Amino acid sequence: MKHLMQNAIFSLLLLTSTVQAAVSPDQAAQLGSSLTPLGAEKAGNADGSIPAWTGGLAKNTGKKSPQGFLDDPFASEQPLFTITAQNAEQYQDKLSPGQLAMLKRYPDTYRLPIYPSHRTVALPEFVYKAVRANAERAQMIEGGNGLNDFQVAYPFPIPQNAQEVVWNHLTRYRGGSMKRNSVQVTPEKNGSFVPVKFKMEFAYRDQLKDYDPAKPGNVLFYYKEQITSPARLAGNVLLVHETLNQVREPRMAWLYNAGQRRVRRAPQVAYDGPYPASEGQRVGDNFDMYNGAQDRYEWKLVGKRELYIPYNSFKLDSPTLKYADIVQAGHLNPDHTRYELHRVWEVEATLKPGERHIYAKRVLFIDEDSWQIVLADHYDARGTLWRVGEGHMQPYYDVQVPWLAVDTLYDLLNGRYIASGLRNEESQGVEFGTKPLAADYTPAALRNSGVR
Repeated sequence: MKHLMQNAIFSLLLLTSTVQAAVSPDQAAQLGSSLTPLGAEKAGNADGSIPAWTGGLAKNTGKKSPQGFLDDPFASEQPLFTITAQNAEQYQDKLSPGQLAMLKRYPDTYRLPIYPSHRTVALPEFVYKAVRANAERAQMIEGGNGLNDFQVAYPFPIPQNAQEVVWNHLTRYRGGSMKRNSVQVTPEKNGSFVPVKFKMEFAYRDQLKDYDPAKPGNVLFYYKEQITSPARLAGNVLLVHETLNQVREPRMAWLYNAGQRRVRRAPQVAYDGPYPASEGQRVGDNFDMYNGAQDRYEWKLVGKRELYIPYNSFKLDSPTLKYADIVQAGHLNPDHTRYELHRVWEVEATLKPGERHIYAKRVLFIDEDSWQIVLADHYDARGTLWRVGEGHMQPYYDVQVPWLAVDTLYDLLNGRYIASGLRNEESQGVEFGTKPLAADYTPAALRNSGVR
């Protein structure tokens, strides 16, 4: 770990203009030896509380139900201990400011059950090969706002600055393409909620049937979400073309309003514009813990540290639970959460002078094994910690995709929160490996998918 941090700090000092060079062949050779194929430290920590990475979960680890739910390989485990407001000081060196703030905000109900750590991330071999090639070729361009010579996922497995770490999160492998039904909730302070149900799908450009690698263009992936309930929102559809360089060519987004039967451009679905159907509890770049352009912030790589983070969250995805079992006043029911000790990259983003955003500072904590943001702290213009994000990571081991079971954004000031990705009561599972057409992701196609 010390060696990695020395490399990162040294590279920060050398970082200059608009193009950041890839690493040397000697550095890249660490991938698969002292580092995992994605660039994490393969070894465990000194006291063994973080184990060595030995390849992650096998594809046949457990069974998959007809509804798409996976067996929990750790169902029989019990917490090693539980962190509460009363004993938090004892563990504060391994807790984020946001976690400490949540314990203080909800001293009687919020807690972190700590389980044994398991390094379960595994990806397909073709992804590992692409990552090795990226390490020696991929570059940031235009001040970190775009990429060159990048393929598949994870352009910077051996990151040399904060923006490269963030790019690994933005481009992480999510199965290439996917469809799923999911539920979002924004509970009132008393815990009451109305589920908002979505049909969601996305596809990376190289997963399209009509993709031409000779003309890749600037679109990284296509995303579409249709609301199916409640009735007042049903039929509304959001379409996004996510661009690689969002400064040169901003994200393109459209909204179909079922009541008006109109398609409108939606430039507000970016930065701190309100995110649809979120009741003001999330802005555009809060989705997926963090997304979109990085140009409004100055980025700093703080370093690596060990934290208790939400991990292997199979229980939160269990079909034996109802949404009412999980959603409660203030935060998710901690009876169903799971935290483990893992190494994370810590990245700090500070709003540039003259730029506008409701978050003056953000601190992101990124799991070293998956490059998934698992914790995110958001500060207002007064420097007050305002919102706390948690990404409850779960590996879809049958298809070798590390992703989120549920992600939450807690508002410390108004006592409300938003939780996305719930699917416990849904009858249709996640479908990976779809092969759509580019025509499926055009504004014209929204009118067909948005009928009530």
